[in-house]
Amino acid sequence: MALTFDDLVKRATSLVPGGRRAVLGIAGAPAAGKTTLAEELVRALSPGVAHVPMDGFHLADVELERLGARDRKGAPDTFDALGYAALLKRLRDDEDDVIYAPGFERVIEQPIAGTIPVPRSARLIVSEGNYLMVDDPAWGKVRPMFDEIWYADLDQEERLRRLVDRHRRFGKDEAQAVEWATGTDERNAQIIMATRSRADLIVPAELIRGIGTPPA
Repeated sequence: MALTFDDLVKRATSLVPGGRRAVLGIAGAPAAGKTTLAEELVRALSPGVAHVPMDGFHLADVELERLGARDRKGAPDTFDALGYAALLKRLRDDEDDVIYAPGFERVIEQPIAGTIPVPRSARLIVSEGNYLMVDDPAWGKVRPMFDEIWYADLDQEERLRRLVDRHRRFGKDEAQAVEWATGTDERNAQIIMATRSRADLIVPAELIRGIGTPPA
């Protein structure tokens, strides 16, 4: 039987028996539908759920310039992985009335501190990002902070189409959008796709394509 969105809602709900706090991760390559899936889950499960994306832990452009990594923005080492792991641990520990997480503003392509309040009432935290299952000294501290991680498995052709379209919407011309999507983004995608087998659940392309799409 094919996996449905209702199945995902039930599975997410099962992570918080007895009111304990749980953290659900959604991983996948750039433009695989992670954010849309996370937002739809949060909508379906509200109240009592919070959305805390990994993107708030992008290093700022000024720091990437200092590191000589501006042209690789989005690569694993251009994030504060240890800071992200520390926030996830604090969320899991569930000891504070409110926890503020950083967000990411796509219009200016910069992280912004303290934009996402997570109240004590949030029992499920949904956090999506590229490198949740990467096994290296920094990102390896992230994986244990999740109760489950799901992998958004959108097909390559549709993913690239969406990715180019996203780059165009946020200011790149067609040539720049294609170059970034098939260059820097694709190198990062290969790293992410190599982690697919570590996921607790694969969310198939057919389901991802339908999520967030209004009925005809």
